[in-house]
Amino acid sequence: MPHLTLTTGERVTAGKLVCVGRNYADHAREMGAEAPADPILFLKPASALVPPGGVIVLPKGIGAVHHEVELCVLVGATLKNATPEQALRAVKGYAVGLDMTARDLQAKAKKEGLPWTLAKGIDTFAPMGHFVPAAEVRDPAALELELKVNGETRQRASTKEMIHGVASLLAYTSRYMTLEAGDVIMTGTPAGVGPVKTGDRLVATATGLPTLEVTVRDA
Repeated sequence: MPHLTLTTGERVTAGKLVCVGRNYADHAREMGAEAPADPILFLKPASALVPPGGVIVLPKGIGAVHHEVELCVLVGATLKNATPEQALRAVKGYAVGLDMTARDLQAKAKKEGLPWTLAKGIDTFAPMGHFVPAAEVRDPAALELELKVNGETRQRASTKEMIHGVASLLAYTSRYMTLEAGDVIMTGTPAGVGPVKTGDRLVATATGLPTLEVTVRDA
């Protein structure tokens, strides 16, 4: 089973990856969509995880694959119908991650009214850094996210720009699906998403969190 690692050295068996769409207004605009009143949720399998230093593998004929840098939240206790306060107390740690998206597949699915699962859930499409214990992150709504591709800044924003914050995302999700220890909430990406190609080096950072560096290659 895939594992997630904390900076303390603790390893946690990964559960489901709950991802949030259009959680930054500028990203919603660049995708030609409205910012949603309620969070848009979708899932990635834990088999999509890639550790720091790993490789994103582009399947043959996949078309455009885009990077999306995100704050990731590790759940440390069972949550069901939680209040925002209860949800925040259940956070075990924070990390920076990447929601890789097969954009051509996603666009085709959207056009045909079909799910995005294939576009989001491909093996290696969820690189994730090491988690810092929650107690060491003073304010998850005051972190600067940045993604560089081959040394060039592609995405940069503060988590204060999220439409739905960490506590409300966890509470909202727990109304509909039980969150369990080892689950991760990927909180959405800011504007600046774009394509990657084989040979690219992606470096994702967030204030006070370990750097996530991965490379890209063709299958």
